[in-house]
Amino acid sequence: MLTLGSDDILLGCHADDWQAALNGAADALVEAGFVEPGYRDGLHAREAQSSTFLGNAIAIPHGTPESRKFVKQTGVRVLQFPDGVQWHDGQHVHVLVTIAAQNDEHLDILRQLTHVLDREGVAEQLAEASSAADVARLLSKPAVMPRLDSDTLCVGFPAQDIEELTLGAAARLRQSGCVDNAFIGAIATSAPTWLGNGLWLASHAHGVVQPALGVATPANRGLSHHGHPVHALFCLAASGESHRSLLDQLLPLLDRGESESLVTQTSAQLLATLAGETASTQTRRARVLNPHGLHARPAKQLVQTARAQPMPVNVRLEEGSATPVSAASLTKVIGLGARRGQWLIFSADGEQAAQALDAVCQAVDDGLGEKVAPFDGGRESEAPAAHNAKPAAEPLADDTPHTGVAASPGLAIAPVFVIRPPNFEYPADADNPEQEIARLQAALKEGAAQLETLVHNAPGGEVADILSMHEEMLDDPELHQAAIEAIREGRSAEAGWWEAIDTAAHAQEMLADRLLAERAADLRDVGRRVLGVLCDVKLPTAPDHPYILVMDDIGPSDVARLDTSRVRGLLTVRGGATAHSAILARALGIPAVVGAGDAVMALPDGGMMILDGERGRVTHQPSEDRLQRAEQQLLDQQQREADAWKTRFESAQTRDGHRVEVAANLGNTAHADDAVERGAEGVGLLRTEFLFMAHASAPDLATQIDEYRQAIDALGGRPLVARTLDVGGDKPLPYWPVPQEDNPFLGLRGIRLALTQPEVLETQLRALLMAGKDSPLRIMLPMVKDIAEFRAAKAIYDRLLSEIAPSQRATDVQLGVMIEVPSSALLAPTLAAEVDFFSVGTNDLTQYTLAIDRGHPELSAQADGLHPAVLRLIQMTVDAAHVQGKWVGVCGELASDAMAVPVLVGLGVDELSVSARQIPLVKARLREFDLADAKASAQLALAQATSDDVRDALEAR
Repeated sequence: MLTLGSDDILLGCHADDWQAALNGAADALVEAGFVEPGYRDGLHAREAQSSTFLGNAIAIPHGTPESRKFVKQTGVRVLQFPDGVQWHDGQHVHVLVTIAAQNDEHLDILRQLTHVLDREGVAEQLAEASSAADVARLLSKPAVMPRLDSDTLCVGFPAQDIEELTLGAAARLRQSGCVDNAFIGAIATSAPTWLGNGLWLASHAHGVVQPALGVATPANRGLSHHGHPVHALFCLAASGESHRSLLDQLLPLLDRGESESLVTQTSAQLLATLAGETASTQTRRARVLNPHGLHARPAKQLVQTARAQPMPVNVRLEEGSATPVSAASLTKVIGLGARRGQWLIFSADGEQAAQALDAVCQAVDDGLGEKVAPFDGGRESEAPAAHNAKPAAEPLADDTPHTGVAASPGLAIAPVFVIRPPNFEYPADADNPEQEIARLQAALKEGAAQLETLVHNAPGGEVADILSMHEEMLDDPELHQAAIEAIREGRSAEAGWWEAIDTAAHAQEMLADRLLAERAADLRDVGRRVLGVLCDVKLPTAPDHPYILVMDDIGPSDVARLDTSRVRGLLTVRGGATAHSAILARALGIPAVVGAGDAVMALPDGGMMILDGERGRVTHQPSEDRLQRAEQQLLDQQQREADAWKTRFESAQTRDGHRVEVAANLGNTAHADDAVERGAEGVGLLRTEFLFMAHASAPDLATQIDEYRQAIDALGGRPLVARTLDVGGDKPLPYWPVPQEDNPFLGLRGIRLALTQPEVLETQLRALLMAGKDSPLRIMLPMVKDIAEFRAAKAIYDRLLSEIAPSQRATDVQLGVMIEVPSSALLAPTLAAEVDFFSVGTNDLTQYTLAIDRGHPELSAQADGLHPAVLRLIQMTVDAAHVQGKWVGVCGELASDAMAVPVLVGLGVDELSVSARQIPLVKARLREFDLADAKASAQLALAQATSDDVRDALEAR
């Protein structure tokens, strides 16, 4: 995120007109090395579209999207004009915050500046500031805003007296992160103040993290204290003067004389009351559809629409603050910070209020001048995904390959069995909250028992691990509380539960991190389990013959129920290659194609299908010729698997005796025994992040040593290649927060992140060295882009080697790097001179080289590691390593691709590390060719132009 510092500020500037000021801003960016001179035209072009004047004498000129090609480095320069500049829209400007942004980073600056725009006297202070520090201070981010929202409400609390109600309100503030335990203690010893009209106030400034107002209403309508009724208690976390706006919101309640109605209000109704909405106020809801939320351009469109109405229109966030702002104020609207998917509540009073609200909501639905995609149907769309079945789609054409996402390799031929989303029928509302809560709690208990049984019977470690995570989700107190609150507000047990699940899943799906967003499917899987219990919905009985299972998406619990003796393949409407459905299918060795689209749900049960999990293709009702070819291919494959299993312990080498080590990729040390049983000659990739993700804080030295030693002992002297912690923006740890990034795959991850906390990396290296005593140990660093990052880590490694006595650590040890980004392959000669080995991670190397996310539902099929560009990078890596006498492994999915194996061997790769299930087949594949054949295949592949050309040429050969 862009930030402002004193070095970014230029004082005492002068310009005769706004064009000259803009040119001066462009020169400042060029001089700073942020842009090329051509960016100047982009600044002028942006002003031609609309003024970048914000308010309070501030403008934020920035280039157009087309001018981003001139941006060399994201940066900002602030120019102060003490005499002012007349802007082209008639406004007077004293400060230009000029931005060179490679994407939409200027939005961060805009959001930081909104607090300045309504502050009186700031324009004059900016003009008169005599130091860069003063300007930076005036433009700096404000103190935390006071909080009053749905999370600080405690509606229908079953308190027996006012003291218990007070503690309930204070506890809600603590749960919201606004106060700490010291505040709770202070409130407990303070008597609440009678405000009149059934309202009470408890307040304290001790232990306040963020000024906030908690509001609690009693479940007991007859609650009283010292002879006065208790309709609502306000718990104020006071902080200086910043909480005064919260008190201002209480004044209308004292004047209305309607406080008794607060006792029966739901959270939404109470927020509306606190927002000043009365019985005569009309409201409408609209959902923000804009990709970047309500930033400047869409906010400006909204403001213009609101100003065109015959009466004032206010707006607030439904799940945000209860304080409404004027929809006609640009700074106030931007200050809401509304993100895509959030609901806005518009309100107005008067005869034409309905038409005015319809106009502003329609403008939001239309995108406020931007092209937008629907978010679950846009405004007022609330139907839960589990409640309504999807409309039927057109079926697949017969004998025509249909492409999805390759998720798990293998070939399957069988009739299809389609499990369509269950239609959960239930009432939205119920009259007896306590009875509904009891029903929900019984369903939760039954769901937990089902999961416990599934975990116990789970076929494979990955399935059990993910189902255990489902148990944790089901036990989430926040989900329970959200559902119970909805029930107390009048919802049925089913509706309250699903609203809690759907809200949490939507929040997950909105995350920038694709891996975490895909976990929303797991949350809905948990939700549907409980909903099924409540609605007494049973899944259809599977046929007693082999079949290909077709579903909208397959959750871990679905996989755990699979009869693997009958299920030949999996086909889903949704999902990506990194979704849990795909991970579990690979773990079970079931061919799978995911993300195939709605059309597969229209398939009739019993229709024959060929499913190719290697290429991500399915063919419904294949012709007799196509079917016979596929059946022969399947027979050949099954025979190869049987033969490969018999010879799995033989040495991995080509037909003419060229040795290539075949090792296992492991995501958990517990699977090392299984890898050895399948013929692994070592572990070529141990993903150590599993250990860090399994703990609430970074595991200590002893814990890590024990875990690593488990794998080392199972290997019985075979080498272990352990990758140091590879987490970051795309795989965050809860106890190691990383700032939100627009593109986490290009942000803080791997060795970059580890070096920000070198003590964590040092502990891990120490643990690996000590666990590897008397065994061959290879340690590799992830996401290394150049020699500088390697040297920074090696300095820690070398110090540990000198500190730990040789008798207490591994002595047969090497330190290498993963080749995952093109720069490391291009710089392989400089790296090879200092590292001990390379391991090529073809999954990441492919996506970074081709600029294709390998989990993208439409493009992932094109992220092929056999692309000649990727192969050339591998060749460069191997050549550089062998000149220095170093070895090279490949640990990505390409290493188990039957067509790619001879190409990799021909390029000179020394080791192939694959999933444990693939080890026998890869060893068998090596025995099918000699080194000369492999070199010829490699040269043939390098001569092609595309990955399709490579595969066609190799297949023809």
